[in-house]
Amino acid sequence: MNKYLPCVSAIRWAALSSSLAFFAGCGGSVNQSAEPTPTSLALEKIGDYAGGALGAAEITAFDAGSKRLFVVNGANGTVDVLSLANPASPVLVGTIDVSSIGASVNSVAVHDGLVALAVQATVKTNPGAVAFYNASDLGFLHSVTVGALPDMLTFTADGKKVLVANEGEPNSYNQVDSVDPEGSVSIITVSRTGTSTVATAGFSAFNGQEATLRGQGVRIYGPNASVAQDLEPEYITLNATGDTAYVTLQENNAMAVVDIPSATVTSLIPFGLKDFSIAGYGLDASDEDGGTNTNSGTPLVKIGTQPVKGMYQPDAIASYAVDGVTYLVTANEGDAREYTGFSEEVRVRSFFTAGLDTTVFGSSAANALYDSNLGRLKITSTPNGDFTGKDALTGLGTQITAFGGRSFSIWKTDGTRVYDSGEAFEQLTSALSMVNFNASNDNNTLDSRSAAKGPEPEGVVLGKFGTKTYAFIGLERVGGVMVYDITTPSAPVYVTYLNTRNGAAGDCGPEGVALIKADKSPSGKPLLVVGNETSGTTAIYQINLSY
Repeated sequence: MNKYLPCVSAIRWAALSSSLAFFAGCGGSVNQSAEPTPTSLALEKIGDYAGGALGAAEITAFDAGSKRLFVVNGANGTVDVLSLANPASPVLVGTIDVSSIGASVNSVAVHDGLVALAVQATVKTNPGAVAFYNASDLGFLHSVTVGALPDMLTFTADGKKVLVANEGEPNSYNQVDSVDPEGSVSIITVSRTGTSTVATAGFSAFNGQEATLRGQGVRIYGPNASVAQDLEPEYITLNATGDTAYVTLQENNAMAVVDIPSATVTSLIPFGLKDFSIAGYGLDASDEDGGTNTNSGTPLVKIGTQPVKGMYQPDAIASYAVDGVTYLVTANEGDAREYTGFSEEVRVRSFFTAGLDTTVFGSSAANALYDSNLGRLKITSTPNGDFTGKDALTGLGTQITAFGGRSFSIWKTDGTRVYDSGEAFEQLTSALSMVNFNASNDNNTLDSRSAAKGPEPEGVVLGKFGTKTYAFIGLERVGGVMVYDITTPSAPVYVTYLNTRNGAAGDCGPEGVALIKADKSPSGKPLLVVGNETSGTTAIYQINLSY
């Protein structure tokens, strides 16, 4: 008897099954094995692999057929290949060396036994490559040339195409040898038996529109950079039909929408600014806030509203559909440009030397610049184009613009934000037993990251179990994975949080998160794989579902 129909007798269930089989055979479609919906979810660490060096575990991808996990080893510029036949005990079984193709591997994706690697050129401003290998024997198939600094890459659901985000970072600005390549998205039509072909979705069509884009909120601010040079694709997600890609442009605080069949960027959409002055959207802005109006305070957990704007600047992005509508989920990490010839990161007190404008900041303007308040907060000196956040005549500060949202958000595809987790990540990590609040990934110092980007959410992956969709968000600095039920996009619900570091030891610096569904898992249980860059460890979490 079907356990989900306990009131149906065995005879009646047999008759009903026959009727359903007849209906399906006549062209109908009946799902007789619908996945049950869990009532709760918990994470349990069951295994790990220690790469033994800083950067030895970054992005991961799993191949179900060979039961192999492919782990980008940033320390060596290679890929570690782990057998995950026993998820509780990953074993190194091979290495992929790309030294004959380029300098190092930045990302990995797998589809049905085919491994794709994003390979950075020896000179990072030169065109990179995507190389293809067999998962089962690690045999090299072929490689194709793509844009400069290829990073995140992903297969379409049918495995026929691979998309790669080519960041095109400069080597410097305003120097004799400065090179600033154009960012782009390469769309590769995959051939498993021959050589794949490449189409490029670039941004040159937007050159000359700098003023318009800045007015819309897209950050175009690299010295002497065209739009195409300034835009830096970071991470890609696809819609359900696989014909549209949504690409984060992290430094630009925007995303690009790409039509995949025509390899065309159809629009650039700004994410806008987060208002940290709204109740529930606060932050801990200082590592010296244990004092009153002082420049010699001590660390203290002090989360509250502040007259600060935050650029969302997401790294990872994921997508899901609800009632036929596509929603986008972002991990709002934040990032600054720091190059020879141009560095945008400054502290509030050292930047606003003339003070803050009282017509904007009111009575708090005089005291806000103390280190115990906002003086230590790291912000951008170049929010957008020539706008600095200062009044051009008086030099008084009119806008304090920080990096990152310290949160995750859910958006409609037109850029309308339907949800933001506000200050929840800092509140939820404010009294951890295994690590100090806002410690970085390489120390256990209280408040270490408060004046920067806080917990720094970086990776996000979604999983659907029954009718519920969950978001798993990795916090790069303090560590661990947050889990939210996002079934209703406008009203996500916090589910659980697991952090497996121990002070400055353990699993530190989550870089990438990957989900293995139960039907693909070697154990038959859903798994979450986390590449921890700072500790160089690959952690295997089991997702325990209760019904």
